[in-house]
Amino acid sequence: MARLPANTRAVVTGAGSGLGRALCLDLAHRKARVVVSDVDREAAEETAERVRQHGADATVVECDVRKAEAVEELFAKADEFMGGTDLIANNAGVAVAGTFGECSLEDWNWIVDVNMWGVVHGCRTFIPAMRERGRGYVVNIASAAGLLCAPEMAPYNVTKAAVVGLSETLHAELKKNGVHVTVVCPTFFQTNIMNASRGTADERKHSFVAKAMARSKIQAPDVAREAIDSVVRNDLYSVPMRDGRVMWRLKRATPQRFYDLLSANPEDLMKRLSIFRR
Repeated sequence: MARLPANTRAVVTGAGSGLGRALCLDLAHRKARVVVSDVDREAAEETAERVRQHGADATVVECDVRKAEAVEELFAKADEFMGGTDLIANNAGVAVAGTFGECSLEDWNWIVDVNMWGVVHGCRTFIPAMRERGRGYVVNIASAAGLLCAPEMAPYNVTKAAVVGLSETLHAELKKNGVHVTVVCPTFFQTNIMNASRGTADERKHSFVAKAMARSKIQAPDVAREAIDSVVRNDLYSVPMRDGRVMWRLKRATPQRFYDLLSANPEDLMKRLSIFRR
């Protein structure tokens, strides 16, 4: 496990469940102080209580990351609680699935507001103080979808690819300032994201995703641990699952062949690359 500096002051968005909660608990294990942020205050309170049970200090700030002013208030409250922020984990995210022609503009606006603007707001608000201090950690949660862009996921792919692109840009801009930026790109693990998803994906697609999530060897605590280790090492990319690394390598080696295979049968390709193997 890579070491964070003692008493790291951390803020995690979308921390009421899933990977956000796992990030908070991993940070607690590393003796960080944590601001637990989520649009669902009750869920955030549950996470904060678990953080305290791990012996770490935690407080809750309700925040809708779609709104710049709400993220600015989050920054101010974190400053009140901890005297500054050393690590921001921009984790809040939602999903929209379905073919491009079936996804409504309303759903496009919703996912762009959360998945893209939420990360932009977090970076714009928290990074300036880190740059001024000459140190800090930025963990942006994307997805392997942002690297691979599989069919029937256009809104999700586009927003996660935007997070990858933003993180790449910031890594290049901020390295000289002592600010570490990592983009996290997992494939499948157990999370509530599909339960609140929008779009037109049918039962077959939901069943495929549910099975892949349940059978993954790597789950939220593992993704969280690798994410924090990666940002401490100043790794730009954190791609924790083997299937994600293999598919990303294949795409970079033969891009058109990769998308020809996805076009023919995306689920068959993913099965072949061990997503369903324990």
